[in-house]
Amino acid sequence: MKITQLKPARGSVKRRKIVGKGPGSGHGKTATRGHKGQNSRTGGGVRLGFEGGQTPIYRKLPIRGFKSIGKIVFDVVNLEQLGKFENGSTVTPVELKQKGFVGGRDRVKILGNGELKNKLTVKAHAFSASALEKIKAAGGTAEVV
Repeated sequence: MKITQLKPARGSVKRRKIVGKGPGSGHGKTATRGHKGQNSRTGGGVRLGFEGGQTPIYRKLPIRGFKSIGKIVFDVVNLEQLGKFENGSTVTPVELKQKGFVGGRDRVKILGNGELKNKLTVKAHAFSASALEKIKAAGGTAEVV
């Protein structure tokens, strides 16, 4: 057997549908579009969500909610989670992400829930007032990045 004799398995390759090329193609005359009507015309058909002229559902339903464009969204971390870092270490948003304390948001805010026993240098984008007090009471420092 030579490479020129290779053929695909019988029935595995289908011929492309050729429309509008005369009666011999089997798809001549109306070119599989049927008779008359909007869908038989060039450029015919309706847009996505069109409901035959009645008021579409997206216009019947009320508009709810509001998304503020300038809203800053933080990933929050509580002080009790920072207790897992070693005494004297520096905690940054990158380290918090590596340890899995924060997700994919850009900014990190430290909240004051729980107690902090380790002396840490904490770098974050924002701190709550209670978190600042507890970090300083433990002998650490808080830096806004």
